[in-house]
Amino acid sequence: QAHLVESGGGLVQAGGSLRLSCAASGFTFNNYYMGWFRQAPGKEREFVASISRRGIMTYYGDSVKGRFTISRDNTKNTVYLQMNSLKPEDTAVYYCAADAGGAGKLAVSSVDYWGQGTQVTVSS
Repeated sequence: QAHLVESGGGLVQAGGSLRLSCAASGFTFNNYYMGWFRQAPGKEREFVASISRRGIMTYYGDSVKGRFTISRDNTKNTVYLQMNSLKPEDTAVYYCAADAGGAGKLAVSSVDYWGQGTQVTVSS
């Protein structure tokens, strides 16, 4: 049974940094594109970042490009999201995602597995 467990969320001031982690189990991690999505109150879930199976290719949403960095460690079955220069508009629940057939920027509809989410709050 697949599990994705996020950690690292919290409260940070604008301009600060956070690093999210997502530990995967129950499936062959390196066969999956991995990604991060976020959802703010009253808004749809949106794509944040994704990374190819071997970690060679990365993709970002326009609103986070240049500030966030996604990476993965296939030896630890873990994907990370380093978030720098955080803004109040980055406040959301962040979800880890796994997509077996994915490529490029992942779509909500194509994700196979979701984590439970971790709250990120950026104060002004």
